[in-house]
Amino acid sequence: MKSIWSNQRTFINIVVLTAVGFAVWLGLLYLLWLLLSGLGSTVDYWAMAEALSTAVAAVAVLGAGYIAYRERAEISSSRHMEVADRFFQELNSQENIEARRRVYQNLPDDPQQGISSLSADDQAAIKKVLNSLDRVAFLTQAGWIPEDLIMPWMHPMIAKSWTKLEPYVQYEVQRRDEPYYYQHARELAERCRIWRQKNLADVEVKWVDKAL
Repeated sequence: MKSIWSNQRTFINIVVLTAVGFAVWLGLLYLLWLLLSGLGSTVDYWAMAEALSTAVAAVAVLGAGYIAYRERAEISSSRHMEVADRFFQELNSQENIEARRRVYQNLPDDPQQGISSLSADDQAAIKKVLNSLDRVAFLTQAGWIPEDLIMPWMHPMIAKSWTKLEPYVQYEVQRRDEPYYYQHARELAERCRIWRQKNLADVEVKWVDKAL
């Protein structure tokens, strides 16, 4: 009941303010018409009121459109920053850092030989990293978030992880006969490769022993 009364009061306030604004606008136009008439002008009051009201309405529509555009841009920017922050927190969580380190250090170059020698922890680390890449890929597809916002800090993790994981993923695609196996992660890696070639002078992945 209280909510209905509040909505009714809001509607009444809008109607009253609109009526008062309209009356004030007509009053101002009447004063302008008197001034012009005193200066010898023969302009018709209602014709003048119609012309000026149309012009003011057009300016108001353009102004409202610009304000709506700015608000939409700010909302999009805030949403992008929120998504980017979630990516940052996920990819830099302790679990993901440890999983990537295990992938960097423990994966043999040859997947055909490496898969048979992987421990359960190694396999879990691979799945952890691939699932994270797949999630990032899904949430950044179709331009939902500008890549220039996330790639500058995310590309090293993607590039290094994919350097180790790509042979294993391709091997599994062929072995399983599943071309859709981690397809989103593969597409993300390709977008990362293109971004690095476009924005970096040196795109070679470098490995450092006992890195932090």
